[in-house]
Amino acid sequence: MTLTLRLATLADVPHLKRWDRQPHVIAATSDDPNADVAFADAEWADEVSGADPASAYYIAELDGRPIGAMQIIDPALERTHYWGTDCPPNLRAMDIWIGEPDCLGQGHGTVMMTLAITRAFAEPHVEAILIDPLNSNTDAHRFYERLGFRPIGRRLFDEDDDCLVHRLDRADWRPGDTDA
Repeated sequence: MTLTLRLATLADVPHLKRWDRQPHVIAATSDDPNADVAFADAEWADEVSGADPASAYYIAELDGRPIGAMQIIDPALERTHYWGTDCPPNLRAMDIWIGEPDCLGQGHGTVMMTLAITRAFAEPHVEAILIDPLNSNTDAHRFYERLGFRPIGRRLFDEDDDCLVHRLDRADWRPGDTDA
């Protein structure tokens, strides 16, 4: 089986909307037990349209079947300033989710992250990558740490997302050392 990442298009909006309501995606993005959507503010057509040059969405395809998505941003330049207005340059931040429940726990997330990290570090000026899993999502912490990310501290995002931020420095990236 071959997993690839490609830029998201408007044709992917139905997948993104469906995955946005999957219980496992909601659980990974919110501590709110009553949440019925993972990305409440996402207008998917706008998100994938390329309106923000500092943000890009990618679709993970397994043998041509869309199974998940990733967002890669320049946190210093992206329009929402999610990471703050004082975020230093030369970083990337990523979000990942596998939308198809039957594709969980099979190593696809590791492949997706490896492809995305390799893509980010292909830009010579990128020094490090940030990830912000919920503090409560200990499975995600272990996943990112297997990829070489190190926790750098807790941070509250959007007033109610208690996250444990992780960072992967270019010098620590060892793509062959992951435990898929």
